[in-house]
Amino acid sequence: MLDHLVYAGPDLADAVARVAALTGVTPAPGGRHVGLGTANHLADLGAGAYLEVIGPDPAQPDPEGPRPFGIDDLTEPALVAWAVRAPDLDATIARARAHGFDPGDAIEMSRESATGELLRWRLTPPSAPGSLRPFLIDWGTTPHPTTRDLPSIPLLMLTGTHPDPASVQVATDALGLELLVRRAGKASLTAALRSRDGRQVALT
Repeated sequence: MLDHLVYAGPDLADAVARVAALTGVTPAPGGRHVGLGTANHLADLGAGAYLEVIGPDPAQPDPEGPRPFGIDDLTEPALVAWAVRAPDLDATIARARAHGFDPGDAIEMSRESATGELLRWRLTPPSAPGSLRPFLIDWGTTPHPTTRDLPSIPLLMLTGTHPDPASVQVATDALGLELLVRRAGKASLTAALRSRDGRQVALT
């Protein structure tokens, strides 16, 4: 099942402001990824999924390596990735590999919440920008972000475009997922959301 969508930008405050202007809902502060040089804000998408708005954390020094999700190369915010929840992460990775998709090895991650709580999870590395292949995440014993009374921006549909839709389907088929991907010259994700006043809006 969908765990979360990643909306990343070169300026976190600007990315949050764009979501707020589009939907009428301001994502709530999530926390800081210490050592990665990033911080995030979150909103509930419904059905156990959430939106992560992520960008450089001005309170941290520049990290030794590149920030995740290609943030350092972005010139404006974009919907760059999607994550799938896998409660048995190692078994899911093994099944995906057996069906022709290698999501990568699981790594340990953590962040400090806005209230100072340390949250831990495991995930596979985010796919290369533009691949549209999902990454996998397992929250283990950490309460899921959607249990934290987040502001709501209901997700209506997630779709994609890609020059080679079949390359995306290899991954989704291996994971037992469905994602409508249309052929286009540029890879992109689009989330159809319901705004605070009931309109359908597109975050891309």
